[in-house]
Amino acid sequence: MAVMKHAIVEKIEQARHIVLIVHVHPDADAFGSASAFYSYLLRQQKKVTLFCATPQVDRRLALLPWFDKLRHHLPRRADLAVCFDCGSKERLGMELECQLINVDHHISNTHFGTYNLVDIDAISTTQVVYNFFRDHDIAINANMATALYAGLLDDSQQFLHTKTDVAVFEMAAELLRCGAESQCVVQALFRTYSLASLRLEGVLYKQLRLRHEGRVGVLHVHLQTLSHTGAVPEEAEIALEKVQMLATVEISILLRERRQGGVKGSLRGDGSVNVAAVAARFGGGGHRDAAGFIADGTLCALEEEIMNILYEEMS
Repeated sequence: MAVMKHAIVEKIEQARHIVLIVHVHPDADAFGSASAFYSYLLRQQKKVTLFCATPQVDRRLALLPWFDKLRHHLPRRADLAVCFDCGSKERLGMELECQLINVDHHISNTHFGTYNLVDIDAISTTQVVYNFFRDHDIAINANMATALYAGLLDDSQQFLHTKTDVAVFEMAAELLRCGAESQCVVQALFRTYSLASLRLEGVLYKQLRLRHEGRVGVLHVHLQTLSHTGAVPEEAEIALEKVQMLATVEISILLRERRQGGVKGSLRGDGSVNVAAVAARFGGGGHRDAAGFIADGTLCALEEEIMNILYEEMS
């Protein structure tokens, strides 16, 4: 890992124009990592482009530094690209011609970069970036601290994730000392909801199905439901997380129709079953207790396929 980090520093020093890539439909971990890196590269007097293939990004991320710099078209030329929180090349949302540094923490990462800085023991990609900064004595200013704190808080599920340990709390404490705007992050990410999202939650809870003696919770999201409520697709994840909190539920499943075709599946678990392995059966991946995939088929057909796998795993 130390040799890889040294090679990455050399590539960054040699590059003049660097593109920072957050994955499609970015979360706070992906954008927070890129935002902190953006500040670091500006100090290195690099030309930087912040890119995401998704044209409409979650507005809750607007509190993070450099959100207004986000672009949805790649520059014609760049010396180097760095992607954050992308478990696979498909998560980039486009093709690259230059060399790529892949920064991530997913156990399912395919190491598709020219250089791969992947730490599966990290709770978030922002923790990988934070460790990179510390290893190279890179000072963390208030903007960088806020960006890193947002990703840490989001991926640690507000420090409730099973991977939360002393190192996570030490990182949080250091970021606060560096000036992280913790209350602004909490307010934006966890205490700000749209009316549409509340309407969507009501619909989803009404049609929630508990299966396998209440151990599995299943939600379906139809395009018509999104249209009627006015919610954006990502807001369905709020209901998924809450279903996982039900007393009997060990695994929660959200299956959502996509406007471009196919189904987006999201899985959450308590760790008793490796949901990343389940998602991998459909071409996806993630973590042991949080994973996803995109597949062809209907909501009902995919639900039965997943349940057949779970019946074997949970018997």
